[in-house]
Amino acid sequence: MNLRLENLRLPLAHFPLEVDATLSARVTALFGPSGAGKTSVLELIAGLRRPAAGRIRLDNTVLADADAGILVPPERRGIGYLPQDDALFPHLSVRQNLLYGTRPARPRPADLGFEHVTGVLEIGHLAERRTGTLSGGERQRVALGRALLGAPRLLLLDEPLARLDGPLKERLLPYLRRLREEFAIPIVYVTHAPDEVVALCDEVLVMETGRVRRQGAVADLFAPSAQPRYELRPEPPPAF
Repeated sequence: MNLRLENLRLPLAHFPLEVDATLSARVTALFGPSGAGKTSVLELIAGLRRPAAGRIRLDNTVLADADAGILVPPERRGIGYLPQDDALFPHLSVRQNLLYGTRPARPRPADLGFEHVTGVLEIGHLAERRTGTLSGGERQRVALGRALLGAPRLLLLDEPLARLDGPLKERLLPYLRRLREEFAIPIVYVTHAPDEVVALCDEVLVMETGRVRRQGAVADLFAPSAQPRYELRPEPPPAF
């Protein structure tokens, strides 16, 4: 995957979002505090927002170009998006939620069939239940399954563990690891948790007040702390 975010600009409430970056890793983290603009970047990539300036290109496809007036609709981008609110439909069963938006006539890789996806996420037994009866972890796995069954060329995950407590988060993390192992789909993963970055991602963009402050390999930017967790390494002093 080569995702080019070229001189993107979007006015936000407290600052302008200004991003110029290329994402090419298997799993890329957008890391930073709440309110840094991470979700807004995902919404621009997904087509839910129109950039005020700049261009978005995924491989050889231009998804948005403010100067040229190009804005490919979200449903034509081939991108799976899992927002912070899982957005499951309460009036539909789990099976109906999973299949919502899929196109039977559309060619899909063999590993993105219903049985394989539900098997990897261990949600096949939930198929006939209503979403209101599911736990938080089950809801997130169903939402992940729905995104995968759309056979996306890119998957956007917006803090999928943020709403879960510690034990639930620990139970869902292996499914996210399995996701990257089982499916050849590049992922952009938003989080403010260093441990999630280290466990799941290859590259990280560190965001603050609407800008990418640092970008690099996870191993280069994160280090174990004195406690059993990880912290962002301090920036090296400028060379003179």
